This record gives sequence, structure tokens and C-alpha cells, in this order.
Amino acid sequence: MRVANLAGRAVLIAGGGAIDIEQAGGGRFPADPQALFERWDELRSWSTDAEPVSFAEAELEAPAPAPRQVFAIGVNYRDHAEESQIEPGARPPVFTKFVSCLTGQDAVVTLPAGGLTDWEVELVAVIGRHAHRVAAADAWQYVAGLMVGQDLSERLTQLAPPQPQQFSLGKSFPGFGPMAPWLVTPDEFADPDDLEIACHLDGERMQHARTSQMIFSVPELIENLSSVTPLLPGDVIFTGTPGGIGGTRTPARFLAPGEHLHSTIEGIGTLRTTFAGA
Repeated sequence: MRVANLAGRAVLIAGGGAIDIEQAGGGRFPADPQALFERWDELRSWSTDAEPVSFAEAELEAPAPAPRQVFAIGVNYRDHAEESQIEPGARPPVFTKFVSCLTGQDAVVTLPAGGLTDWEVELVAVIGRHAHRVAAADAWQYVAGLMVGQDLSERLTQLAPPQPQQFSLGKSFPGFGPMAPWLVTPDEFADPDDLEIACHLDGERMQHARTSQMIFSVPELIENLSSVTPLLPGDVIFTGTPGGIGGTRTPARFLAPGEHLHSTIEGIGTLRTTFAGA
């Protein structure tokens, strides 16, 4: 199953088109994409013979537009840890991105004036059931689906002293959390723990890895997070980025107005973002 947010309404993606879930279900399900996660198990057992209609991808908004909690994971690929000169610990580093930064497909993101904004392609997981103290072995049962995300990061704000550094602020400017194009349920993948992930800046490949190279897998992240705080339906987890970010290159390279970032994950699709000057 593939579920999207088309101009603010929850839709199924099927046969190259979209089916409005609220209309096809005769009002059984809400039109609000975020409210749909409270009914996720019921949705998964539902089917429809409604005909899909064509749509424009530019109308696709964030599949989980207003989560109550957004978790983000740092240093979760070995090559990113090495380029950042950070030794991974026994637990994943966790911060947040504020909900106001979330956006969808074909967003035009304004770069902060005087900033150094970096890219970080990430697999994003959305929770489909209340999850508290969930074992990693059971964790995929609590995942509504996966999508493509970018943890855009303005490094001057993120790393500004004094300690602790301002991770969440530096990663939460407007548009700094694009997620798209749709949510794909885990059963769509032969192995949801091993997906090719990459991003290209104006056609040049900047990052390329497989999600099996994560230090902490999606199930392990859910186990770690839910051991501390309950995860709620519709919550979002940015799972970390592989090596190849701009800030660790020699010379460093950051995003510039007019550039186009394409982020792709196997079995899901491509997230497209364009950048503008302040």
C-alpha cells in the first residue's frame, strides 16, 4: 500500500493514479492525512475498487504533515561517523526537528541569509501504532510506512556555541524537513532493512549507500526510542544520513540558490527540492 497527501487529502496511490480515501470509503476514514494514522490497522485491512485518477506530483505534500513527535537520529552510518570524526556510542544520538519545518514534494526552500546549509538524505519511518517498550524483533509491526526525507541542516546555527549546540534549531528552518513522495508500507519491500539510498545535487551524486549500513536499524531505533517515551501513531523518525555531506568535503560545499536536490530510496521514489535565496 502507498498512501500520500494530495493537496491536503489522504489518497491511495495505485495504477499510476490516486484514490481519495475518504470518498472511496464513504466517509469511513478521515480525509486528513495525519488523522488517518489513528485508524492505520483498519486502513490496512480495507480495499476498494474505486478508479484512480491522474494527479500532479507537485501537489504531493508531506505524508505525515503534523506529527506530535519528530525524532531525528545523528551519526547512524559508519561512513558518516568516520567523515565527521565521531565514534558511535552504545545508543543512537537523538534530537528533534520542529514540525513547522516539514514540507513535501517539489518544495522551494529559502536558504537562510549568510548560512551554510547542508544536505542529508534519510530514510524516514512513520509510526502506525502506539509503541512503548517495543522489542526490535517486533518493531516492524509498529511501522506504518517509509518515505524519503532530507534533514536539511544550517551548520552555523546547528554548531553555534555554547554547549550544547543548537542541533534542533539549525535543522528546523522553514522547509528544512521535506518528506515525499508517499508512504510505502513495509510489506512492499523484499527487505525493508536493506534499501539503496542516494541524493544528487544538480545531477551530481553526493551520497550513496544502503540502509543496511545503518549502525542502528529501524527496529533498533524503535526499541531505543520506545524504551524511554511512547511513540504515537503518526510520529516521524528521521533515521540518519550516510556519508557524503557537504560540510565534511574538502573544500566544503553547501547549498546555493537555484540548485536542485533529488533524493531517492529504492522502492519508494524520489523527493525533489529546489533552493532559493533569502
